[in-house]
Amino acid sequence: MPGNPSRDPSAGALPDERPRRRGQGELEAQILAALSDAPGPVTAAWVRERFGGDLAYTTVMTILTRLHVKRAVTRERAGRSFLWRAASDEAGLAALRMRRVLDAEADRGAVLARFVTTLSPDDERLLRDLLGLPEDGDVAGYAEGRTEGPMEGPTGSGPAGAEG
Repeated sequence: MPGNPSRDPSAGALPDERPRRRGQGELEAQILAALSDAPGPVTAAWVRERFGGDLAYTTVMTILTRLHVKRAVTRERAGRSFLWRAASDEAGLAALRMRRVLDAEADRGAVLARFVTTLSPDDERLLRDLLGLPEDGDVAGYAEGRTEGPMEGPTGSGPAGAEG
């Protein structure tokens, strides 16, 4: 009685012949990049064609739906299907993931402070530039709640956009 081909390594492809498994979020990023390069709103079939038909249509639809839930893509009804368009680029998708992680934590200040203290000097300089801080600004101090300076909101009561 022959063995089950899915369990018998001698039947079929060797382990090193299997296609490389994509990293977490890699397929989302690739599909988002394809949508960003699209001439306008496109179908899931159009997206699938960009991958040479290597992806199942259902896989493309699953990823597009996940991106829609994350607000990284928009869709509009076109007959019985949808036309898809990128609402964000890869950097925007990464920012959405970061925001979701931050939103899931109770102590936002602690999370931001820990994040800032792990930045490389170049990333810290970039963050200072983005926040409009002076070169010798204490970025970690802002994350810990010291809000004097450019991060003050319109009322002067704390970081812009802070709730509380």
